[in-house]
Amino acid sequence: MKSVVAYIRVSTDQQCREDKFGLDDQKKIIIDYCSENDMKIVRWIADEGESGAKDNRPGFDRILYGDITNPPYEAVVVAKTDRVSRDIEMYFHYSYLLRVKKVELISVTEDFGENKFFANILRSFVIASAEAEREAITRRTSGGRAIKSAKGGYSGGRAPMGYKALGGQLVIDKREASLVRRIFELKDQQNLTLRAIAAQVNKEGYTARNGGVISYGGVRNILDNRKTYEGWYRYGKNSEWVKGQHEPILPPTTPQSTDSEK
Repeated sequence: MKSVVAYIRVSTDQQCREDKFGLDDQKKIIIDYCSENDMKIVRWIADEGESGAKDNRPGFDRILYGDITNPPYEAVVVAKTDRVSRDIEMYFHYSYLLRVKKVELISVTEDFGENKFFANILRSFVIASAEAEREAITRRTSGGRAIKSAKGGYSGGRAPMGYKALGGQLVIDKREASLVRRIFELKDQQNLTLRAIAAQVNKEGYTARNGGVISYGGVRNILDNRKTYEGWYRYGKNSEWVKGQHEPILPPTTPQSTDSEK
């Protein structure tokens, strides 16, 4: 009986979009395959919320660079090749690293056959298709975000201090909004420096989003985001400001604040 490692992965962004191949589904497929092919799963390794398009998967890194060697492990079994990578170059790189360790990489749902020449051709085609699918999803998602941001709607990314993302919208966080208003008050009415503002709000008991001390860099980020707090929105630094769909935290300063170049 062949001793194998079972690897499963699902990424948060895929779950939110089109990938419904969840962890439980992957486990069942791998268990059934190993049972039918005289393989014993001696270890499970999982990456949850890690994208196959990014080189940031601690679980799979342990397989490649950790203690997964032959013996005792003879193979790594995955449900699909795109659980390893949707990038064809990275997939073959990973496969090569495992071969050096004399560990076979087995994909349950893709049968690459016994002939090595045709198996590599088929494997290349499957990974190339997965890579093309990933790029198509990225284009569709980017296009959707661009359309939404052009209408002033929240299009993703870290919500600025004073807001939280809720239901795809920016919603005022009362605690953080109080800090934002106080920082602008200290700047506009007393013209304090960044460090002086940080010292004052910390003294008054305000905290950063993570509960820590407010730095002068955090104060600067808030001050640089005035237009967002006045009710304007843009997605990315290269896009134009448009009237946002979120509730403003600050009143507009001057009519010139509508100028997209400010």
